[in-house]
Amino acid sequence: MSGGVDSSVVAQLLNKAIGKKLYCIFVNTGLLRKNEEVQVVQTFKKRLKMNLIYVNAEKEFLKKLSNVSDPEKKRKIIGNLFIKIFDRYAKKIKDVKFLAQGTLYPDLIESRSVTGSQTSKIKSHHNVGGLPKKMKLKLVEPLKFLFKDEVRKLGLELNLSKDIISRHPFPGPGLAIRMPGLITDEKIKILKEADYYFIQALKDHGLYHKIWQAYAALLPVKTVGVMGDNRTYEYLCLLRAITSEDGMTADFYEFKKSFMETISNKIVNSIRGINRVVYDITSKPPSTIELE
Repeated sequence: MSGGVDSSVVAQLLNKAIGKKLYCIFVNTGLLRKNEEVQVVQTFKKRLKMNLIYVNAEKEFLKKLSNVSDPEKKRKIIGNLFIKIFDRYAKKIKDVKFLAQGTLYPDLIESRSVTGSQTSKIKSHHNVGGLPKKMKLKLVEPLKFLFKDEVRKLGLELNLSKDIISRHPFPGPGLAIRMPGLITDEKIKILKEADYYFIQALKDHGLYHKIWQAYAALLPVKTVGVMGDNRTYEYLCLLRAITSEDGMTADFYEFKKSFMETISNKIVNSIRGINRVVYDITSKPPSTIELE
């Protein structure tokens, strides 16, 4: 259980079907959005009364990711460690035979090679490719032939709140792929704050629901700036906001100049560690939605 749209819909679907036989394991990798772990526990454990097992594994993930900058290595480290931790807690539950995942149709398409070559995949996906043999669980993927808009409609039919259903997509590896280069605790804290200010500004200006996905990224580049009478040498923050039907193609959202000025000033003046903000105006294709 990640707390995103896909896993939330799968969880509620199974909750309606099998009730207390369902166990949701929520692993905090330390790479989630600001306060996300609190929101997930409150929503699914306290409000929806699901069997939610919360695992705080921040230290384990950061230790494994130290000194790793290659994006594909980061993905694999996160995926492998996630499965290891998940397996550790799943074994504590008796007589489990099935594992449910929120795999969508675009995940299947983009994780398969167009040419048959292992190197020509658009992306590797943690929900695709089967399970480690040692887990010995049968895979259940009720959403695997649906697109994101169809999953949202299903969620509404299952009486999930609009706050959950309207959430922008968030990658399995979390902030790791929105932070090219080395991952540090300092950079995570900076990025969480920048992302929080951006998303909150979208909501405050009534723009959040007009956008398919928006996020802040922290680039592995430092630039010179001026704060008061002093020169600064801080990180560059990139903002991305796109419109899309299903995530297969996307175009950037055209903000008004006044909004861009407001959010740029807010981020630079409120977050120590960022002195420049840029906006990504590349479509998909040729770009992807996430940065890496």
